[in-house]
Amino acid sequence: MRITTWAEYGLICALHLARRLDEGPVTGRDVAEKERLPTDYVEQILLRLRRAGIVRSTRGARGGYVLDRPPGEITVRQVIHASELATFELHCVTHPVNQERCADSHSCSIRPVWQLLQRRIDDVLDSVCLSDLLHEEAAVRERVGLTRREPRTERPPVAIPVVADGERRGLPVLQA
Repeated sequence: MRITTWAEYGLICALHLARRLDEGPVTGRDVAEKERLPTDYVEQILLRLRRAGIVRSTRGARGGYVLDRPPGEITVRQVIHASELATFELHCVTHPVNQERCADSHSCSIRPVWQLLQRRIDDVLDSVCLSDLLHEEAAVRERVGLTRREPRTERPPVAIPVVADGERRGLPVLQA
């Protein structure tokens, strides 16, 4: 999975509106300026968030955007989905290697792994609300289950059980 610019900017914009909830409508230009994001991107993202019911807009001299629901009712997944139109792209669906091989009618042992990964990613993104992100990084780390700053190192390979005949069986269990 790759977090795109659309998803990142969408989350930044939604979080900006959550922080300024009591100030009334905020213009896209103001969001772009304060967050140092391209105005064109911000306007397009806010339009997408409006279509998804995450923000609402008002016209006029004091117009702009506000969250349509409390920050505790808006998940990271909803924002990413609205901004990018997907949270996880199953490559075999969007860019099949071969139409026959990747068709639902064909048995594919790889597809369930991608589907499991998609479910886990969506579950994590659904478990975090904008209100969770209104805190400092240390508090957010604790809220999402990261008790300390994780070093950026590669993890050792996961052992796959070997049965009597020497054949490896089973998939490693993905841990949340």
